Amino acid sequence: MSLRLLRPLLTAAALFVCAPLAAAAQQQRPSPAQAEELLRNRPDLAAQLQQRIRSSGLTPDQIRSRLRAEGYSTSMLDEYLGGGGGAGGARRGASRASNSELLQAMEILGLADEDELTMMRRVTGSDTLEAGFEGDSLRRRRPPRAPRTGARDFLLDTLPIDTLRRRNPARIPDSSLVTPADSFRARRWEDPADARRDSLERENRLRLERMARDSGLAIFGLDLFSNGTSLFDANQAGPVDRNYRLGAGDRLLLLLTGDVEQSYPLTVTREGFIVIPQVGQLFVANLTLAELDNLLYSRLGRVYSGVRRGGGTTRFSVSVVQLRSFQVFVTGDVERPGSYRVSSAGTALTALYAAGGPTENGSLRRVEVRRGGRIVGALDVYDYLVRGDASNDVRLESGDVVFVPPRLARVRALGEVLRPATYELKPGETLADLMRTAGGLTALAAPRRIQVERVVPPAERTATGRDRLVVDVAAEQAAPAVPLVNGDVVRVSRIAERVRNRLTVVGNVWRPGEIGWEPGLRLSQALRNAGGIKPDTYLGRVLVARLQSDSTRVQLRAMLRDSTGAVMEDLELREDDEIQVFSATDFRPERYVAIAGAVRNGGRFQWREGMTVRDLTLLAGGLVEGALVTEAEVARLPQNRTGGVTATTVRVPIDSSYVGEDPRPRAGSAPETPLQPYDQVLIFRQPSFQLQRSVWLGGEVRYPGRYTLTTRSERLSDLIARAGGPTAEADANGVEFYRADRRQGRIGVDLRRVLRDARSRDNLPLLDGDSILIVPRVPLVIVEGEVNAPTSVPYQPGANLDYYVQAAGGRGARADLGRVYVVQPNGKVEAVRRRRFVPDAVPDPLPGSRVHVPARPENISGADASQLVTAAVQIVGAITSIIVAAVAIRR
Repeated sequence: MSLRLLRPLLTAAALFVCAPLAAAAQQQRPSPAQAEELLRNRPDLAAQLQQRIRSSGLTPDQIRSRLRAEGYSTSMLDEYLGGGGGAGGARRGASRASNSELLQAMEILGLADEDELTMMRRVTGSDTLEAGFEGDSLRRRRPPRAPRTGARDFLLDTLPIDTLRRRNPARIPDSSLVTPADSFRARRWEDPADARRDSLERENRLRLERMARDSGLAIFGLDLFSNGTSLFDANQAGPVDRNYRLGAGDRLLLLLTGDVEQSYPLTVTREGFIVIPQVGQLFVANLTLAELDNLLYSRLGRVYSGVRRGGGTTRFSVSVVQLRSFQVFVTGDVERPGSYRVSSAGTALTALYAAGGPTENGSLRRVEVRRGGRIVGALDVYDYLVRGDASNDVRLESGDVVFVPPRLARVRALGEVLRPATYELKPGETLADLMRTAGGLTALAAPRRIQVERVVPPAERTATGRDRLVVDVAAEQAAPAVPLVNGDVVRVSRIAERVRNRLTVVGNVWRPGEIGWEPGLRLSQALRNAGGIKPDTYLGRVLVARLQSDSTRVQLRAMLRDSTGAVMEDLELREDDEIQVFSATDFRPERYVAIAGAVRNGGRFQWREGMTVRDLTLLAGGLVEGALVTEAEVARLPQNRTGGVTATTVRVPIDSSYVGEDPRPRAGSAPETPLQPYDQVLIFRQPSFQLQRSVWLGGEVRYPGRYTLTTRSERLSDLIARAGGPTAEADANGVEFYRADRRQGRIGVDLRRVLRDARSRDNLPLLDGDSILIVPRVPLVIVEGEVNAPTSVPYQPGANLDYYVQAAGGRGARADLGRVYVVQPNGKVEAVRRRRFVPDAVPDPLPGSRVHVPARPENISGADASQLVTAAVQIVGAITSIIVAAVAIRR
């Protein structure tokens, strides 16, 4: 890895390790540069930040002073202090920081308190820690909760996993004609796992979701509070309804138009007053906006004569520009009970959503709002979910307690209902109420078959263990008002799958499938309703399978008069009859002809009446270069198979017009030869026909280059003679001969012997693609392998292997001198040949050769060798003792 890439990785690793420690040491405070980056890079929270700055009550100078005291740049929030430019500027920045980082920066700057930040984190989905900013680890965020029921886990554990259904490979008529590329494509077609992995996972996921929904295990209504995409809170700014009651902290705007053009921002004080210049102090606490209008008509009319009801010359309007917030308490069976700060326009549903909603044991049907020890309202969440009715959603006041009691009776509805789920029922609600809450029945529901599976009350249970019973409820259209109890499971069955008044027509008709049946319908009319029969229909028989009362079928048949569909014995059909029409083509064997030899695309082709040899060669792409255009051979099925004859051959004439290069039609002299089914045609090649062959000769020759061989028997010496012979600098022992045919690679030849004697066995015949390089004389010998100093040694005439090994520093510690070999400059490899009674044959290195000293095998060390010698001595000693004993016994 280059240094340019290594340095950034080391820096990132150091920051990753040290960032948590540094964050903890700085008490989770971002640096000024980090804070500026966070505020520039969050377009989705720019409006929230700007609103918090406006509602903080701080002037721009005060905000800059606080930033300076905290160590931040004083211009850090300038784009957020006025108009909407800040938001726009922030929106143009790149979104690289996370939601939690910006919210934490807002908290450090004092722009929002903990409760508001908690609600904002629910909006942005940043309840959990994000990787980019771990300073918030002291505040344990509640991770996204798992599904409230075990339905999904149960389904994941119990559902069978679909295996891949492998498609059958495409049928190849003649496996002998399949090319490697074709077989590769066939293997890819047989294994579609890679291509179908994504679609299979998506299908399994949808199937799991559908089964989890249809099982009815999901508790209806709880998913409303697990979705963090929106917040059930009234806007901090904007219009409110006329019944809104004012309180301390509300900010109003009074506009006067007409004779007087003036605007007055007003804030309701803690004592409940507002102060209007020239008018005085007005007590507005607990007044609605409509009541405030009445009060202003009387008080403003004393100062401004044009203010009067019914169209005065001075008009006024008052609106709430910012709502106050107060604290409420959410208790009971909720996910996060505690104290929450909500808007003054907030309702019980607002506080319930901020607390995460009820738990699995909490009630959705009676959420109580308690004020001063009394219950002032009760919220039924089902009214909001089922009917969209929020009229009973009580508006909260400061100090209210939202209490979620334990759940009421629960009943599960599944089967053919629109919303299978587990529902909470109020006392007195019946099966009809449950069906309305579940959205009613589907179109496939069977209202006459509704079952209620009920747990027997403890007082009615017996010792036999039958603690459950099933109650059948019959209904014509709507579910009756049958009382339900806690734990009931209501199953709505599906109607029967059987379809009445239908027939099935399959086979050789234009529109196969199901058709309608009516009494008196006959076979000919059914065939016409199916679009009629096709021209190649088999007229000999039409089969009709008739369903009996015991679900077996009896076979009936009829014959067709002609291809118009007229039936000779026109049967009267019955309901559920299955009609099958056959095609005459299906009974014909698959007849083919084949062609091979000197054609472009040989193989099998469908036989057609009147097909000739010329037609077949055209289908095969025509003849190739070198094809014999005088005759071809046709192998044909024999008339007599006596003696094991499987085919007879016949030679047929062809001519040059079969080549097909000339686009103009040309009459040929050879007669057309018709083909019979299963004929196999062989197009011969011209004897000894070959295209030009070339070899490359380079290096130390007079005329190097690529030469075209003139005869099939041209040899190495002939080629060198055509190239003018070797130059004076050529090394006759240093030829490099490479053969591309069959990837044979380098071949060692003795060029000196070839040039001296053309009958030498090294004078090889040349083949297409051969490459010969004659290198210049190099008076060096390369010594490599297990020597102390591998090097190149000047050539010394008559020197042996030991000379060159010693010249390279001598043998190494692991050298195996018994297996030293020499690679001569012509490519031949020579090794030491051990001879028993005469000296060993040691090769003499030539100039440009390479001496290689191999290493001893790893598994044979010095200790192992000594152990082998010791064992061999013991074996020889034992054999000697046996021989001596045998000789003594014989004597």
